Amino acid sequence: MNYKSIAVFCGSKSGTNPLFTEHAEILGKLLAEQGITLVYGGGRVGLMGAVANAAMDHFGKVIGVIPEVLLSWEQQHKGITELKVVSDMHVRKKMMYELCDAAIILPGGNGTLDELFELITWNTLKIHEKKIIILNSAGFYDPLIAHLKNMQQEGFLHEDWSLRIAIHDSPHTIFSSADKM
Repeated sequence: MNYKSIAVFCGSKSGTNPLFTEHAEILGKLLAEQGITLVYGGGRVGLMGAVANAAMDHFGKVIGVIPEVLLSWEQQHKGITELKVVSDMHVRKKMMYELCDAAIILPGGNGTLDELFELITWNTLKIHEKKIIILNSAGFYDPLIAHLKNMQQEGFLHEDWSLRIAIHDSPHTIFSSADKM
């Protein structure tokens, strides 16, 4: 399946493991090389900035979507293809979903988890059917994956979560796997 645009949800901070930034940069480069538009949160710092800068450095198209309240916090990126400033976080998420064909989740904090779980919920409710990929850099999401398995084992999920979410340990495997983009 060929995707024209992919939303990347990730931290506005870089985290403590240098592999997080390395993977964000590789992902940005790969998206640009594949001719896939990057849709992301619009910040110029943290993993957000790393993925956007790498895509731009490799002549990719990058669309940022940032709410007014985060203009100074996430330091909006002025060097990307297009920056959309929206009224709030809900509008941001909805616009990012509308602009993408699939989503990749990198390490991040509360906002990233909020975005991931909204995507999963919308998929389960058939609001959309967008592919969700977790980039599990350095095992960052291992505890979350264990929790998803526990929710399923305890009978709280309507379907097998692994049918909706692909887990990859490196950006390269996202594009080279059997269920590739």
